[in-house]
Amino acid sequence: MPPTATHRVIAPTTIAGPAANYAHARLTTTPSRWLHTSGVVPIAANGTVPRLLSDQAKVIWTNILAMLHEAEMTSADIVSVTTYVTPGHQLGSVMAIRDDILDGNLAASTLVVVPELARPEWLIEIAIIAAA
Repeated sequence: MPPTATHRVIAPTTIAGPAANYAHARLTTTPSRWLHTSGVVPIAANGTVPRLLSDQAKVIWTNILAMLHEAEMTSADIVSVTTYVTPGHQLGSVMAIRDDILDGNLAASTLVVVPELARPEWLIEIAIIAAA
């Protein structure tokens, strides 16, 4: 049986702390499995796209959790999150949903405001990397 991956937050005391609830970097040692997602978009299982940004974020995280489950992983295995949002939104709810899903797991996290996504009804897209 391969060794279990371990994850450690990298937080040099010589740099400023993160601007929110995330880690500047994560070190993963001895991973035996990696999961890299494409940008996960807010299409629910029934094919619908919610109108509100927070509802779109919930759909995306539901889809990500399903992918993790299929890969025999959990949100604790997420080491990196990249979130793309379109302009003009309050992002507090999006970050709160991320923090709730991660449940104390400080993943490396990047938030990028983009002019638009592939379909006009999409307000947010999220890609993750997980290691176990």
